[in-house]
Amino acid sequence: MKQLTKAEEEVMHVLWKLEKANVAAIIEELPEPKPAYNTVSTIVRILEDKGFVDHEKVGKGHVYFPLLRKSDYSNQSINKLVNNYFQGSFQSMVSFFMKKNDISLKELEEILNNIKEEEK
Repeated sequence: MKQLTKAEEEVMHVLWKLEKANVAAIIEELPEPKPAYNTVSTIVRILEDKGFVDHEKVGKGHVYFPLLRKSDYSNQSINKLVNNYFQGSFQSMVSFFMKKNDISLKELEEILNNIKEEEK
């Protein structure tokens, strides 16, 4: 799976949130300063070329929708992070973030309990 640029990711987050949107609706959801219409339109076409987005024709315009679920992209991105920076070890990654973010054992236990609850 191809990686997204920051701008492409920002547009994808909007499409994941809205599920379907034209360029104007995407722009409306983006933070200030709003990008130009042509800029967002170009990004959406790039996302289409990369296989992340498709469209349906509605009247004279297009409505875009994601072809990839957010969870699938997130999972792929995390796996790439683990493989590239932590030699494929999730344990090394968790340890790194615990140290860098000063996570207590109690907070780690809460995280583990949340994971166990989600598995049920």
